Amino acid sequence: MSEDISHIGGNASDKIKHFLFDRRRLFTAMGLAPNLEATFGDPVVAALKLSEISIHQNAVEPSSLEAKVTCKTRITQGMVNGHGTLHGGCSALLIDFCSSLATIALQIHTTGFPGLGFSETIHVVFHAPAVLGEELQVVNTCTSAGEIVQSARTEIWSVTHHRLVVSGVHVTVKPQKPKQRNPKNDTAASKL
Repeated sequence: MSEDISHIGGNASDKIKHFLFDRRRLFTAMGLAPNLEATFGDPVVAALKLSEISIHQNAVEPSSLEAKVTCKTRITQGMVNGHGTLHGGCSALLIDFCSSLATIALQIHTTGFPGLGFSETIHVVFHAPAVLGEELQVVNTCTSAGEIVQSARTEIWSVTHHRLVVSGVHVTVKPQKPKQRNPKNDTAASKL
C-alpha cells in the first residue's frame, strides 16, 4: 500500500512520517490488533491530518532533542458538549493521542523503535471555547522520551479565531515487568 506523505512538512525522516501516517501501526507495533472503528474516539482520531513532523535541538538544552508533531482537524458534532463547544473529554483525547505521536517520533529518531507507553497523567488547561465547525491545529512537543518515563506538551489552537483553546501535559510510562515477591521476606504477607 502506497502512502502519500508529501503533505507532511518538517525535517523528520520518511520512515517516521510513514510510521505515524497510519494510526494502526501504533497498535500493531505493540502486538495488538484492535478493531479501531469500535474504540472510543475513533472518528475523532481518524479525522486528524498530520501536517508537520520535525526533530530539533532543544532551545534550552542544545544537547537534547525534541520532536514536534502538528495535526489539524475540524470540530464536528461528535466532538462538542451540550453547549456546542469542544468537549473536555475530546480535548483530553486529542492531547493523549497527538502528544503520543510526538513521543513516538522522538523515540524512532533516537532509538529506531517506537516505545509505546501507558498514560500516567494528563493535565488539561482550558483557555477559550471553540465551537462546531472551527478548524483546530494541535501542536505537540516531546522533550523527554526516556527509557521509562516520557513527557510531551500540547497546545490546541483555533485557526478560525487565532487563539489558544486548550493546553496540556501528557506523561506516559513504559510497562515494566512486575517484581517477583518473596513471601518469606514480605511482612505484609506474614500478617495475613
